[in-house]
Amino acid sequence: MSEIIKIVKITGTALPMRGNEIDTDRIIPARYLKEVTFSRMGDYPFFDERYTSDGKKKDHPFNDPEYSGASILFVNKNFGCGSSREHAPQALNRFGIKVIVGESFAAIFAGNCTMMGVPTVTASEKDIQQLIKSVEENPKTEYTVDIENKTLTYGKVKIAIDLPDTYRTALTMGSWDSTTLLRANLDQVKQTAKKLPYMNTFAG
Repeated sequence: MSEIIKIVKITGTALPMRGNEIDTDRIIPARYLKEVTFSRMGDYPFFDERYTSDGKKKDHPFNDPEYSGASILFVNKNFGCGSSREHAPQALNRFGIKVIVGESFAAIFAGNCTMMGVPTVTASEKDIQQLIKSVEENPKTEYTVDIENKTLTYGKVKIAIDLPDTYRTALTMGSWDSTTLLRANLDQVKQTAKKLPYMNTFAG
């Protein structure tokens, strides 16, 4: 039986991604949407911005070894705008990103992230600039994102963060993963299925 996972706190180092209106076409190039599974998506975030046509690495935060192993992504305004492709949060998550902190997010992108257990939390423009500066100055800084209490802390600094209450509840209660939730309540699902006419009484 799958275990319900409650996402309350995430602690780790961070990766800064400067720029407003970063859309899903940039996060994951369209040619990778035709892959049958998401298993290799972690290789592709910002691929065209990270590599030349002959495969050489460019100067990009996602290529910077100083940010290797980062689980928190700092972004600016309207991150994840554009098409509604689920591949964008899949690529970021499989790259290793567990929470995204930004000034604002496209609604569909934020919803897709939440359904994968990746919180998208907001902070003020001033606080985001402070966070990006702090990680650029010291990539080894550890940050703790507290979803339940809506705070982000590092060292002696505490910053207020926010996210919709529906997302916060889903993450902290573990109901963000609908498949696991159904499996955890399989007996109730089976009992309900027995009562549904289209599952039992309609003629074939």
